[in-house]
Amino acid sequence: MAVRQIRMFADPALRAVAEPVTTFDRSLRELVRSLTATMRAGPGRAGLAAPQIGVPLRVLAFDVDGRAGHLVNPRLELSGRTILADEACLSAPGMWWPRERAFSAVARGRDMYGKPVTIRAIGMLARVLQHEADHLDGVLFIDGLPAEDQRRFLAAIP
Repeated sequence: MAVRQIRMFADPALRAVAEPVTTFDRSLRELVRSLTATMRAGPGRAGLAAPQIGVPLRVLAFDVDGRAGHLVNPRLELSGRTILADEACLSAPGMWWPRERAFSAVARGRDMYGKPVTIRAIGMLARVLQHEADHLDGVLFIDGLPAEDQRRFLAAIP
């Protein structure tokens, strides 16, 4: 399980749409393990998507409030209820910004062996799953901020 370097916010790879996983083999299991190890080694530890370590595949890992795991090819169903809360990203360390997200979500996908997985999440776990799923579509969390907040965020990046 190698801890990998996390791509920083300005890296164009973070804007690419990740490819669906079609083969559930040893290399996928190694990717999930590296993704999880990298997430846990970083500050924050809540979640990490494969594009953040330079792998353009639809895989994410999470570890929130005692619930840890991963999803391959996730699809999210979001509630209509939203909540505003501070959000951060391992690709922009030390930057926190208030962001509105759905309060709850149902995430469906597969595990590293291809077995179907369903995760019902509320609060912080729902936020993390939305944030990481966005990474798989080349969407960064500042994209959901008002224009003025986006400008302030970008100006604050060291």
